[in-house]
Amino acid sequence: MSEAPPARKTAGEMIVGYFKDFGVLKETGLEYWGIQIINLLDCTFYFAMLTIVTLFLSHDLGMSDVRAGYTVAVFTSAVTLLLTFSGVMTDWMGIKRSLRVSLGGSLVLRALIVFVGITPSLPYRGWIAAGLLVLSAPFMAAIQTIFQAATQRYTTKRSRSAGFNLWYLFMNIGAAAGGASVDIVRIWLKVGNVHIFTMGVITAVLCLLIGEVMVHREEQVRGATEEPEPIAEKKEKRTPWRIFVSVVTERAFFRLVVLIALILGVRAVYTYLYLLMPKYWERTIGPDAAIGQLNVINPVGIVIGIILFIPFANKFKVFDLLVYGAMVSAFALFPMAMAWQIYVGPTDVIHRGLAGLLGPVGRLFHSTTIANADFWWAFNGSGIVNAHYAMAILCMVIVTVGEVLWSPKLNEYTAAIAPKGQEGTYLGLSLIPWFLAKTLVSAFSGHMLTHWSPETVSVNGTAVPLQQALIHNQVPYWHSPAAMWLILGLYAMVGCILAVFLRNWLTQGARWKREPTAA
Repeated sequence: MSEAPPARKTAGEMIVGYFKDFGVLKETGLEYWGIQIINLLDCTFYFAMLTIVTLFLSHDLGMSDVRAGYTVAVFTSAVTLLLTFSGVMTDWMGIKRSLRVSLGGSLVLRALIVFVGITPSLPYRGWIAAGLLVLSAPFMAAIQTIFQAATQRYTTKRSRSAGFNLWYLFMNIGAAAGGASVDIVRIWLKVGNVHIFTMGVITAVLCLLIGEVMVHREEQVRGATEEPEPIAEKKEKRTPWRIFVSVVTERAFFRLVVLIALILGVRAVYTYLYLLMPKYWERTIGPDAAIGQLNVINPVGIVIGIILFIPFANKFKVFDLLVYGAMVSAFALFPMAMAWQIYVGPTDVIHRGLAGLLGPVGRLFHSTTIANADFWWAFNGSGIVNAHYAMAILCMVIVTVGEVLWSPKLNEYTAAIAPKGQEGTYLGLSLIPWFLAKTLVSAFSGHMLTHWSPETVSVNGTAVPLQQALIHNQVPYWHSPAAMWLILGLYAMVGCILAVFLRNWLTQGARWKREPTAA
């Protein structure tokens, strides 16, 4: 008599199980938790800095949009390239020393940037700050490598998966905290963007202290019944050139390159979040735009989305999620490609509805703020302000849904098409679209802002703020920010559509772990 198949878990049981799996982290010890606290603090600064870096370079230091874009291009490209080498340095120096060097170097450079930012009489301070920012790239790359190496080092085989899941969750919580801190500095405290770097100095000091107190040992953590890893047999060493030639001559590599080219426009969407949108929001919404709160939507949504989507992820084919999820991210730009007047009626209705719902609550607590719903930051301004907040919220929600769907599947697709034994090489190559997107978008971001979303536009020979010109319909559509988002959205969407048509070729020879059934 055959055994009955195991009962299929419900979605709720799978989500509960996901959190229960974190129970194995009790095997990890003090070092793991110290690294995750440092991860949280450092990501809080890093994502806050990415959000305001172009504003800091332009508003605080007087750089043009174009020069600020070039500076960020060099910085972000350097961080990505140095990730390739920082792992070697971490292995050579060890976790503890690498942590001291990377955090110590970051502390000094952040402090110098603060000094430059608060010293208006300093000559060439824009160039000096740009140089300091680029010099911080190796330390930032090293910190990211340390987090991953330490998470591997300080977890057992049984707890490793949960350890990396928690690392990713902490990173996104840090990103959300970074977004919130931008508005605390800019809107609540009403101080300059440079003080995001002041926050970075404070977080670096705290991280150094936590590292000294909580991170001590270097050896690999092992479970009670876990045997040491067997020493691998020596194999014939191949030169980097031979490895490179063997990879680029394979058909699978060509397929990966084609897919990377097709989704490059989608990958670029995530660079717009810190290269284009902060200045775009400031110029269309106003100087008090809640840039930080808007940027909180993405990391918070990712944390929630990944947890909720885990029970359903395996019900869909990998390539379907990758391509159609990428389409969702591409579609996120289209709400901002529409004329802002379209949103005025609906946002007014929402504002009146909130006021009607919250009015009795406000009167109950004798609160005028609640009664007027003025704390609802997205809909308490003029028509154009409310419209652009609505656009921004729609964009951030849609792009987050798309990221949850497609981003994790890129690595799974890459590993599936890679020849056996070369999965690591191919997974490293999957970082190419992120590097290209950051480099190209950074380099062209200033030009795009200057053309489509400048601070002022010329109306009959007079410089008029962009927002005022938009209100009075003095900006032709193809010279407006909406046209920029339309062009970028179409570019991203066309690549996804081509990937659908090339589906059979792009998945040829793929070794899926299992063939899921579409829900």
